[in-house]
Amino acid sequence: MAHSSRRRWLAVALALAAFGAAACSSGSDSGGDQAADSDGARADRAEAAPVPEAARGAVYPGDAWERGDAAEAGFDPARLEALAAEAEAADSNCLVVARDGRIVADWYWNGTERETVQEVFSTTKSITSTLVGIAQADGALDITDPAAEYIPEWADGPASTVTVENLLSNDSGRFWTLANDYVTLIQTADRTAFAIGLEQSHEPGEVWVYNNAAIQTLDAVLEEATGVDPAEFAEERLFAPTGMRHTAMSHDNAGNTNTFFGLQTTCEDMVRFGYLFLRRGHWDGTQVVPEEWVEAATGRPSQDINEAYGYLWWLNRPAAASNPAESLPRQEAAEAPVRQTAPEASEDMFWALGLGGQVVQVDPATETVVVRLGPGNPTAQFGSAQTARVVTEALVEP
Repeated sequence: MAHSSRRRWLAVALALAAFGAAACSSGSDSGGDQAADSDGARADRAEAAPVPEAARGAVYPGDAWERGDAAEAGFDPARLEALAAEAEAADSNCLVVARDGRIVADWYWNGTERETVQEVFSTTKSITSTLVGIAQADGALDITDPAAEYIPEWADGPASTVTVENLLSNDSGRFWTLANDYVTLIQTADRTAFAIGLEQSHEPGEVWVYNNAAIQTLDAVLEEATGVDPAEFAEERLFAPTGMRHTAMSHDNAGNTNTFFGLQTTCEDMVRFGYLFLRRGHWDGTQVVPEEWVEAATGRPSQDINEAYGYLWWLNRPAAASNPAESLPRQEAAEAPVRQTAPEASEDMFWALGLGGQVVQVDPATETVVVRLGPGNPTAQFGSAQTARVVTEALVEP
């Protein structure tokens, strides 16, 4: 990236960090008791679903995680300590390593503890993707549907051809600029209405860009499809079943669920989220997320412009070099240099990522989940390339 582009990105990212607290001002208001009404329906679905191969014989946490020994789990403890020291030096709040359903190593800094709740920025997007997958399994929507079926403002006009899948893939062609995505959108009271009202800049499928405003429109899609506030839907169908007791989606000042960022959670709850995906959506007797959705969202690219991107998840695949500060048209992608985040790790590794090095890393090849969270410093030097080293350098008995 050119120096001028890097400076623009850092300036905008700093603005996002500054506005992050305001984004979640009406946040943690969804409670575990909302799950009661649909327990029976959820149990019926779980009874009919076969247990995925990845979940058979698996250990699951109850109210608390089981703890394991790092060396017995195949790690070099000294190497883990060295990586943890790097994480601490990079202004991390936590680094947590789990293998085979047990936390085998964890470190906390900056006054953070196991139940400390924090903003995790764009890792929220992977939660939103998961809600869409659950809604699709319910028959409430299909990702091949035009988004205009749920956003009537788009029915007559160029946005009528945008599908829900385009919104999940970041190739919707909706209007995008750095300032719009990281300043104007953040400062707007009604983020969903603002995002819906933006113009259509490109044909869907022609430009890949990390588009916060486009992803925010999934709030309207989910609420129209399910009839429920997405934050409530998340509590009932995702957080409560997996024991994510300290996690909630937040709302903007107009009462819309923030779907592109704003998740309030803890380090260990994010390990639960990663572990759910490691187990192909299965959680201790319940198929919380369809196995087919886990594969669709994380097992292959969602489009052919940026092959390191699934449905609001990042993939460890060689792909055209791209970053959230620039758009990537199809022709430029064909000519761009190819890179891979962790070339020494399995291509099946995938991540939920957020500003300032928020990382939920899932590696099916080694049965590991690694979470690193920080205070949102946009210049943080400990991200997905570094968490991958937990597997490629510290795991000596794969």
